[in-house]
Amino acid sequence: MLAGTTTFVDVYTTQALLPFLKGIYHASELEVSLTVSATILAVAIAAPFVGLFAEGIGRKRIIVPALFGLAVPTFLAATSGSLHALIFWRFLQGLFIPGIIAVTMAYINEEWAGRGVGAAMAAYVAGTVFGGFLGRLIPGIITTHWNWRTAFVVLGMLNLLGGLGVWRWLPPSEKFVASSQVRESVGHFFGHLRNTRLLATFGMGSSLLFALVAAFTYVNFHLAAAPYHLNTAELGSIFFVYLLGLVITPVAGRYLDRVGFLKTATLAACLSSIGLGLTLLSSLPGIIIGLALFSSGKFVLQATATSQMGKVAGRARSAAAGLYLTFYYAGGSLGAVVPAFFWKWGGWPACVALVFTVTWITILFARASTE
Repeated sequence: MLAGTTTFVDVYTTQALLPFLKGIYHASELEVSLTVSATILAVAIAAPFVGLFAEGIGRKRIIVPALFGLAVPTFLAATSGSLHALIFWRFLQGLFIPGIIAVTMAYINEEWAGRGVGAAMAAYVAGTVFGGFLGRLIPGIITTHWNWRTAFVVLGMLNLLGGLGVWRWLPPSEKFVASSQVRESVGHFFGHLRNTRLLATFGMGSSLLFALVAAFTYVNFHLAAAPYHLNTAELGSIFFVYLLGLVITPVAGRYLDRVGFLKTATLAACLSSIGLGLTLLSSLPGIIIGLALFSSGKFVLQATATSQMGKVAGRARSAAAGLYLTFYYAGGSLGAVVPAFFWKWGGWPACVALVFTVTWITILFARASTE
């Protein structure tokens, strides 16, 4: 949970700042959205290589150095003199992130195999949810009352503290079996790409993050405009809705272990769809309730997809987790960019229609992963 929290403070940290960055850099919605998509694109690129590397090295020996390494571009992002420089440092942040999240997912699927992977994975996802919440709230408040550069310094300190905590408290792997040869690891890698059920699970992850990033990127522009006119701190505070997911996701993990993958995923999609519909209301409280329900459903879907990934992969789970993250964050990267065209065409309602469609594509992938 600590590893997830102190990583995800960085992943979407500019989301609440997008209207602010648009103003200071005189940029379009599409241009400033690259500060979100650059990080998650880098995760997608690096994840399979990190996954292969971890099959021979181990788990904790990757996770801890990656947390410390993540602090470096986070601090350097505070020195950005242009939007392009900020996008560059955000991209470098993304290169370190798979070393934490891909390897942690493999660690959980191995160490909790046969004794509640769903509950353990849900606990980890709850940590990422809390980190995602802090990663939007802290920069929003700091930018409003001080300046945006200070926000990155604070987040870099959190990365260092997280690295120290994980180094001290994370137990070494007991069930990890290293691949004896690089050829063996590569063979597992390509074997995963021939596993149709696993590919469907990858598609599930890709589509669910597309929807989550799309909604929480473009709702900022919706709420910064009339009649709401929310400032940066207020936009950051919107992410308090993540805290509902912090409660629901661990409960859903126990439900997942009891009733199964497909029922849990379908219920989560229904919850997200209801919440998404509420964001079309003109009432700000109604929109906030809708975002809370929408995000909670997505977090439950994330827990179901990652637990399914470990079951379907069988072996070489770190390589499978790396591939999963490539698809997952490729979808998220597109989720930050593609809705810009829908926004220009039809504003927030057009974005909602897109996200609703993609949410139910997620369930089609979920069904395919069980067949």
